[in-house]
Amino acid sequence: MSPLTLLFLIFALGTVGWLTGRARAVRFRLATPGRFGSLPGHHAAFVALCTVAPALLFLLVWRFVSPALVTNAVLATPAAGALPPPGLERAAILSEARNLAHGHAYGAFHTLSAVLAPFYAVAQKRHDLIAAAIALLLALGGGSFAFLRVAPRFAARTQVERLVMGLLLAASLIAILTTMGIVASLLIESARFFRIVPVTDFLFGTHWSPQVIDPRDPGASLGAVPLFWGTFFIGAVIAMIVAVPFGLMSAIYLTQYARPATRRWMKPMLEILAGVPTIVYGYFAALTVAPAVRNLGVSLGIASASSESALAAGLVMGVMIIPFVSSLADDSLAAVPAAMRDGSLALGATPSETIRRVLLPAALPGVVGGVLLATSRAIGETMIVVMAASGVATLTLNPFASATTVTRQIVDLLTGEAEFESAKTLAAFALGLTLFAITLLFNIVALMIVKRYREAYE
Repeated sequence: MSPLTLLFLIFALGTVGWLTGRARAVRFRLATPGRFGSLPGHHAAFVALCTVAPALLFLLVWRFVSPALVTNAVLATPAAGALPPPGLERAAILSEARNLAHGHAYGAFHTLSAVLAPFYAVAQKRHDLIAAAIALLLALGGGSFAFLRVAPRFAARTQVERLVMGLLLAASLIAILTTMGIVASLLIESARFFRIVPVTDFLFGTHWSPQVIDPRDPGASLGAVPLFWGTFFIGAVIAMIVAVPFGLMSAIYLTQYARPATRRWMKPMLEILAGVPTIVYGYFAALTVAPAVRNLGVSLGIASASSESALAAGLVMGVMIIPFVSSLADDSLAAVPAAMRDGSLALGATPSETIRRVLLPAALPGVVGGVLLATSRAIGETMIVVMAASGVATLTLNPFASATTVTRQIVDLLTGEAEFESAKTLAAFALGLTLFAITLLFNIVALMIVKRYREAYE
C-alpha cells in the first residue's frame, strides 16, 4: 500500500468519525432537553482527532524506526553472511542494495548489493504492510473509543482543546529541537576544528588563506579577522548607510504625510522588494551594479577599483534591507500615542518639528531595534555576496577594493571535493558558529530594546 493511499484511508476514517460523532451528538441533544457543555461540532472534532492523530503519530515514529528494522531483517537472511565486517564498505553495500530495492539506482557497483536488493524489497514490503495494518487499527480503535465516549455529560470541548494544545506544543517542541540540533551540530564540528587550530589563532589572526595550510601551523592561514571585517564592512556599514535613511524616510512619509489612498498602494509596492529572491539581487549586483561601481572608481582615479568590490555588494544588500527597516520603523512610528503628536501640533509646532522632536525620539527604541534586526539579517546574507563580493580576504577601508564575507567563505569551503576531516572544511563550521553567535547577540539586543519600547506605550 502506497503512503498516499494509507493517508487517504486514515483521513477518510477521520471524516467518517467526524460525521458519526456529530450525528450521535445531535441525536442525544434532540432526545434530551437541557443545556450541554459541548456543541455537536466539539463531539465530532473529538472523534475525528482520536481517529487521525494516533495513526499519524505512529507513522511518524515508524518512519524513523522502520529503516533499522528492515536492515535487521535483511541481515538475518543467509545471503547477508557474505557481507564484510561493520564499516564503510558494509554500509555502502547495504545502502546500494536499499537504493536498488526502492528503484533509486540504475545499477550495482557491488555484486552483493544486487543479491541483497530482492531481500530488501521483500522486507520493506512486509514492514510497510505491518505499518499500514497497525495504523489502520489505531485509527479504528481510536475512533471507536472516542465515539463510545460521546454522551450528554461528556466534556468534548475540553478534550478537543487539550488535544489541540498538545499538537501546538508538539509543533513548538519540533522547532525548538530543530534549533538545538543545528546548534549542537555546529558545536560538535567546531570543537573538532578547534582541536586542530587554536581559538586565538582563528579569532585574532589577520591572515586567511585556506587554500594553502601549513600542517605544522594550520592556524597561521586561518585567521578570520579579515572575514569578520568584510562582513561588518559590507553588511553593517555600507548596507545600513543605504537602508537606514531610505527606510526611515519611507516610513516617515507613509505614516505622517501620505494620504490613505497613497499609503494603500505605496506600502505594498515597497514591500515587494522583500519578496524578491536574493538570487535576483545577486544577478543585479554582479551584472549591473558592480561594473557601474568599478567604472565610477576608475573615473575617480582609483586604480584599485574592483568589479567585485565591497561597495557593489553593500549597495545591493542595502536595497534589499530597505523594506525591512521601513516596515519596522513604520510600526514604531504608528505605535506612538496620537496624543503626543496632537499635543505637539496644538502647541504650535510644525509637522516637521513634531516628527523630529516628538515622534522620532519616542519611536527611537523601536527604530534602533529594527535596525539591529536588519543588520543581523544583512550580515547573514549569502547569495548577494557570493555573486558580487570577492573571495579575497582583505583588511581595507576602501569600498572600491575587493572584500569577502563569512558567508561567502563558508560557501567556498563547503563546495568542491575537499576532505571533510581537513581543517579547511571544518573551518566552515567554526565560521558558522561565530556568525550564529554574532547574529544571536544582535537579535537579543534588538528584542530587549523593542520590549522596553513596547512596555513604555502599551
